[in-house]
Formats: sequence, structure tokens, C-alpha cells
Amino acid sequence: MSDRRAPLEHLPAMTFEQLLDKVRYEGAYPTRERAEEAVRLVLSGLGRQLTGEERVDLAARLPLQAARILTEQIPDTRPLTGWAFVKDLATRSGATLGATRWDTGSVLVAVAALAGPELLTRILRRLPGGYALLFGRAELVRAA
Repeated sequence: MSDRRAPLEHLPAMTFEQLLDKVRYEGAYPTRERAEEAVRLVLSGLGRQLTGEERVDLAARLPLQAARILTEQIPDTRPLTGWAFVKDLATRSGATLGATRWDTGSVLVAVAALAGPELLTRILRRLPGGYALLFGRAELVRAA
């Protein structure tokens, strides 16, 4: 009999290098190093926004090095909308909004693939509006 509260063994679907290659391909980055900069920036930002079981479950699906980047961040007390998230990352990195939006989408589409549809839906419910498009999903508007 297993204890459901015990931490699950960390068995990601891909290595950190494979994640970097996927992001490099998705973002058309010239080097793996440039893709890694984007991964570190975006996962750090996501780690400041995502809390609860969704944070834990996502970390379990990411390569160990990526999971550490995500979980080393202290969650921010003020949640940011998707657009404010991109603006915050641009400010932190000193990059343009357009370049930062590109980096964000390139990384979060790869993260979405690792998360899977069920976890991604839970993540989007936890975050403020505006993140669905960043993850490569249509933004659904709730009826009033």
C-alpha cells in the first residue's frame, strides 16, 4: 500500500537539454544558450505567479533543472495578468515587449506540452486572465 501524500519520484518526459532544444526550435533561437536564457526568464516569472498543487504538479512534469528554476522562486503576493506578466519579464530582462512576448510564448508552449491538457486547464484557472494565449490556447471568456 502506498502513501498518496508521499512525494512522487521525479520522472520528467524529457531532459533539460531536450526542453532547450524544443524551445530553441519553437522560438527559432540561433543558439541553445539563447533558448536557455528564455527558459530561465519565463520559468522564474511563472514560479513567482503559480502557487498551490498546480505548482507542485507542474514541477513534477518538468525536467529537474527546469523544476528547480520554477520552484526556487517565492510566489508574488500580487498576481499579474498575462500582459502584466510579459511587461514584468521585459522590465526584469531589459528586453523589448515584443521580444519578451516571443520568449514567453516559446517557453510556455513547451511547458504546456509537458503539463498536458488537464493540468494546463488547472493552471489557467489558478492564474489571472491573459495566460491562455501565452500557453498557446484560446482564451475563453466566461459568460456574465
